[in-house]
Amino acid sequence: MNWLTNFVRPKLRALVTRKEAPENLWLKCPKCEQMLFMRDWEANQEVCAHCGHHMRIRPLKRLPRLFDEGKFELHALPKVTVDPLKFRDLKRYDARLKEAQGKSDGSADALIVASGPMGGRVAVVALLDFGFMGGSMGTAVGEGLVMAADLAVARKAPLIVFSASGGARMQEGILSLMQLTRTTIAVRKVKAAGLPYIVVLTDPTTGGVSASFAMLGDVHIAEPDAIIGFAGARVIQDTIRQELPAGFQRSEYLLEHGMVDAVVHRHKLRETLIRLVSLLMDPVLSEGRGLAVAVR
Repeated sequence: MNWLTNFVRPKLRALVTRKEAPENLWLKCPKCEQMLFMRDWEANQEVCAHCGHHMRIRPLKRLPRLFDEGKFELHALPKVTVDPLKFRDLKRYDARLKEAQGKSDGSADALIVASGPMGGRVAVVALLDFGFMGGSMGTAVGEGLVMAADLAVARKAPLIVFSASGGARMQEGILSLMQLTRTTIAVRKVKAAGLPYIVVLTDPTTGGVSASFAMLGDVHIAEPDAIIGFAGARVIQDTIRQELPAGFQRSEYLLEHGMVDAVVHRHKLRETLIRLVSLLMDPVLSEGRGLAVAVR
């Protein structure tokens, strides 16, 4: 046995060989391109610590930051007919659904409904998940929003919606477009009960969602630099054949033009929502205190 070859050389090689860092430890910010340590990035609510860029965050990671002590109850979406049109493109629609469900930590569709204490008061929160088929709105999302509205009315609680969607779900055809009307009626029920309906617009909010319940709030809050609109900027520019202004369809642009009420950093969302709900549900108690909205 040659101990120099079989023992000493491997030990020396192990000392001088550079170990590759696991790929899942670091993330590059898509805006400033700085490298972010994943653990720090997640602790910072998936906001870049260098430039403040708000990346898309899944609902189950957002929810504990909203409710008191991170305690909330999840509500299962109503059962709907799966693949009512037997739609198929490159894949069957039911196969796409199963694939999306397998990547979503148990969510049945692109909407998650939760309730719990927020600032000592019960609130109902519905969140669209862009990671689930682009947050597209089909019958399951429509039924879920109707359920959330009914829950808010039954519990005399505010309804808070976080929007993030590419629009209606093409695989459900006209059934998806019907959800624009159904969700609009659901919002009307909440308002008729005298309860606040607050919308938090996140990146991106487009298509049929922006054409229905996402733009019907008593108050509209937007996260910084979120894309908010109906059609895409390129489609609009090609249609009108004019150069679009800088920042078009971004949160800050919409704030300047009166389409949203405030642009709020993700770290300040919870306290802003608590103040808004207090003002809207207890206007007499809130009188004189004012509303210090935590704008970016």
